[in-house]
Amino acid sequence: MLKIDKISQYQQCIRPHGSQKVPVRLYVSEDLMPNNETISQLVEVASNKHVFHHVAALTDIHQKPGRKNPSGSVVATKGYFLPQLIDTAPNCGMRLISTPFGEGDLSEKQIDDLFNELVEVIPTKTYVGRGSPVSYKTAVEISRRGSVALLESLKEDTEEIQNIMMNGSMFEDEKISKKDLYGAIPRMFFLIAQFRLGILGMAGNHFLDLMKITDIIDSSLASEFNLKKNQYVFMMHTGSGLFGQYASYFYTPKQKEHLSQKAIMEISRFFFLNNEIGWHRTLETEIPKYKNKKEFFAIDSQSELGKNYFIAHRAAANHGFANRTMLQYNVKKAIKKILKKDNATRLIYDMSHILATKERHFGEDIIVHRNNATRAFGSERMKGTPFEKTGEPVFMPSSMSTEAYFGVGTDENESTFFSAAHGTGKSKTKTSEVPQDKKELLEKMKQKQVRLYNAQSKEVINQDASSYKDPSIAIEGMRTNKVMKPVAKMMPVAVLMA
Repeated sequence: MLKIDKISQYQQCIRPHGSQKVPVRLYVSEDLMPNNETISQLVEVASNKHVFHHVAALTDIHQKPGRKNPSGSVVATKGYFLPQLIDTAPNCGMRLISTPFGEGDLSEKQIDDLFNELVEVIPTKTYVGRGSPVSYKTAVEISRRGSVALLESLKEDTEEIQNIMMNGSMFEDEKISKKDLYGAIPRMFFLIAQFRLGILGMAGNHFLDLMKITDIIDSSLASEFNLKKNQYVFMMHTGSGLFGQYASYFYTPKQKEHLSQKAIMEISRFFFLNNEIGWHRTLETEIPKYKNKKEFFAIDSQSELGKNYFIAHRAAANHGFANRTMLQYNVKKAIKKILKKDNATRLIYDMSHILATKERHFGEDIIVHRNNATRAFGSERMKGTPFEKTGEPVFMPSSMSTEAYFGVGTDENESTFFSAAHGTGKSKTKTSEVPQDKKELLEKMKQKQVRLYNAQSKEVINQDASSYKDPSIAIEGMRTNKVMKPVAKMMPVAVLMA
């Protein structure tokens, strides 16, 4: 029988037993524990021979349909990529943007006018994003160099990249040539990428929120970020779009979700794969074997397949940074049009929460797979960046109508591989009255004084507060476990949802 040991009020542990090779550490209180299916998945992951040290399950740990690894997990491996540990959405992430506006600066009508404009310029479902198409050359350069390539094409100031994780490029200082890209990614994907920047996306939990800072928790740290009580900020959640999905599906056994995806994938494979190239043969013959297998598809990081997978993964991730850069650019233009304020946005930070990276922990060089978990380095690991005095910025949103938190990583958090929860996460039981339809949802939001815009996705009701864990308990667990230092509390005012 599975035994879960209580380590502290906000930490539990499943020690190795049977085929389980490493412990599972859950950084949650007993009342935020996930359901049995989620726990079973974590134990299955911890039974893999490539997994290193332990599996970390953060505050927002929960199972997602069709995934082999729960959301809110951090899994390290030695020498191998396990693509099925992370969603097929590299660099789905969040961006926090400050504004010069305070509580008394914007009327309800101005906010309403602004969001009616944002519904038009921040689309959720479209074939061509606002700001697209970009040239084929720009799409390739974004893959190579990330946000800076897009900013250059827009003739925008490139200084903001210092406020993006890894300076807005997952390759950092590594020089990647076009030949490297074309050897790892079908050219059709770059053609698609030309049209897909500036789209929030239809994954029901993607959002653009206007939030008001209601409480400053750490005034010293808040001043480092120029954040003040009653200030308005934007929080954005979206990813790398179709380019990221296709680059991921190409290297993973995960079933394609739509007929169009299957068609494009098959066409791309037909023109790209060459049976005379060894790793192409491996890709073509091995992936189909794992579609219904219990085991994870593992890629040796030193093999030709591993090197090309890592190039494709990071190139796709760069489109996540660029997409959020384009969306902020469009927010800035909307503010200028509606509120007559020029250059009214300032990037605080942009970070990923779906990614595989090479890092050093517990004295060893490993590969860290963060699946809906954010990197949260402390000051020591952020040396040489604008955040060496504060630690890496961390965001923890919750539902559309409950509080969110902004904080920073700590130097005392190696047990999570210096990671933090990317939200409060779905609760295993409903936490409040559940809206039965969109009309009831809108009424509930109105009672909480939050305006909801767009909300075309059928999944939007699942983003109601009733589906989410209690943010106050979640943030206290993160603070107690020294995962992050909370800096400010924010409340949604207006929400644009997919």
